[in-house]
Amino acid sequence: MKKVVFLIFSLVLIAACSKNSNGSGTPPDPIDKSANLLATGASSNDILSNNTFTKLLIEIGYVTGFQPTAEAMNNFQAFLQQYTFKQDIEIQYLELPSPNENDLTLQEIADLESDNRTAYNEASTLAIYIYFADAPSDTDDPQQGSVTLGAVYRNTSMVIYEATVRELAVNSSQVTVEDAESATLNHEFGHLLGLVNLGSEPVNDHEDPSAEHHCNINGCLMRAELEFGGGLLGLMNKRISAGKAAVPELDSECILDLQANGGR
Repeated sequence: MKKVVFLIFSLVLIAACSKNSNGSGTPPDPIDKSANLLATGASSNDILSNNTFTKLLIEIGYVTGFQPTAEAMNNFQAFLQQYTFKQDIEIQYLELPSPNENDLTLQEIADLESDNRTAYNEASTLAIYIYFADAPSDTDDPQQGSVTLGAVYRNTSMVIYEATVRELAVNSSQVTVEDAESATLNHEFGHLLGLVNLGSEPVNDHEDPSAEHHCNINGCLMRAELEFGGGLLGLMNKRISAGKAAVPELDSECILDLQANGGR
């Protein structure tokens, strides 16, 4: 039996002290980042509705050579417009050097974000940061068939393990890189939208008791296996063989949860 590693959504708050401009030391950062350093799901309503923010700015920080495909990004934008009221969506790209690590912990990814992220909430614009990594997750165990494709770690922050996603697609005769990227992007962003029971309270009980914050309905985009290589590949291959689109969609219960929290 393949080992399944479930991600635990957690927030590591790093407090930093600085002296004011009247004293010695580094002056305080003029950008207020506090609203982008909250727990996963805390901004679900802000993303779904236009009550506070009317524009979505998505910063794609990618390691050189690991930029997501244009098709996947187009699919991702269509996903956002389908389930949120955000129609003003801007995607900007930030090319970054490799951290030269064999694998990455979520804390290391958060540290890289702190060093490189440039887009934060401002006025009516809500900013999201997505890092496309050239290294796998430190929780991977390829010998046991357990590899992680993506993760969320703050209310406006997520990572796509792009090297792992590409390797997964290369090993399939049916699933393309674009399909694997789209499914992973949509699944992880579903968590930022508050799914499942992560900021968007379930209207009806459909949380998987064996996989916290994931859906228990077969075929749903928010099934836990979509975060892991073998599970995603198996589900997508089944869909293709059945004549369906490779990328899974949200089931009716997840859609109902988003609508109850200000979404479409």
